[in-house]
Amino acid sequence: MNVSSSTAAAPSSTHIEVMKKAMETQEQQVLKILEGSAEQSQKVAAQKTGIGNNLNIAG
Repeated sequence: MNVSSSTAAAPSSTHIEVMKKAMETQEQQVLKILEGSAEQSQKVAAQKTGIGNNLNIAG
């Protein structure tokens, strides 16, 4: 005789909301990191070309 029972419950709406909030938070964190990276890249490029905060007079 085979008796099978599923102990996996379907996710409740509360769990889904918590997961959505967690994903939104992660998305915001990733966007902040990407923005910071882009800003850092712009600063490095500006310094290399000599038009950034530190002018490259020596050459």
